[in-house]
Amino acid sequence: MKTSTSSPRVWTVAETPVAELEHVCFSYDGERVLDEVSLRIARGDFLGIIGPNGAGKTTLLRIVLGLLRPSCGHVRLFGTDVAQFRDWQRVAYIPQKAVAFEARFPASVFEVVMSGRVRLAGLGRRFAAPDYEAARRALETVGMLPFRDRLIGQLSSGQQQRVLIARALVSHPDLLVLDEPTVGVDADAQEQFYSLLHRLNREMGTTLVLVSHDIGVISQEVTQLACLNRTLVFHGSPEEAMRSGALAEMYRAQSWMVAHRH
Repeated sequence: MKTSTSSPRVWTVAETPVAELEHVCFSYDGERVLDEVSLRIARGDFLGIIGPNGAGKTTLLRIVLGLLRPSCGHVRLFGTDVAQFRDWQRVAYIPQKAVAFEARFPASVFEVVMSGRVRLAGLGRRFAAPDYEAARRALETVGMLPFRDRLIGQLSSGQQQRVLIARALVSHPDLLVLDEPTVGVDADAQEQFYSLLHRLNREMGTTLVLVSHDIGVISQEVTQLACLNRTLVFHGSPEEAMRSGALAEMYRAQSWMVAHRH
């Protein structure tokens, strides 16, 4: 059983998973890029998805999020078929290359975060006090509250990434999906970023799904690892992945990872 320290929710192993994929396939222009992928994401997981270029990682995320329709198989979010799922405030997504604000982009940090409340407040409706408080708390969570009035384009890429995390958190999602979030972020900022993700996962109970090319780093950070190369080569703990030889099979070469658990 897992209990979130920031809310009264209690999660049990028997509870409906956050996401389920059953025998999912997808093709681009007749070429199969996902083939019979079945995957279960439990509440509280910190799942890392790795694989070579063209393995279908981003495609898989977009199918989970309902942005692409699989050519075969079924996808469910919180027990509901993704085609009928409507409770999208429970899901937040940060896509590849999301950090690309120019220096003179005309929006403050606080305004960017507030834009994440539009779906909850309703398009065209004025924000109310709870919306402003949610944005303030989200910025506080990611350590960016002192920068609330700064133009987003004046921040470093690592700081911008934190602001985008705050924008995602402002709707209090149960599932946070990130696609290559540390591309272009320096090593120090990456360390702070992963520390933030651990807090979201362990203290706030947010389920995380993270796509990355950095096998060594991700093996140290996540609790579950999915190795994808058109098919699902492996799904389990990082330690099990190393013992199973799944990485060598996926990359068709000998691979070694060192995972340190502190």
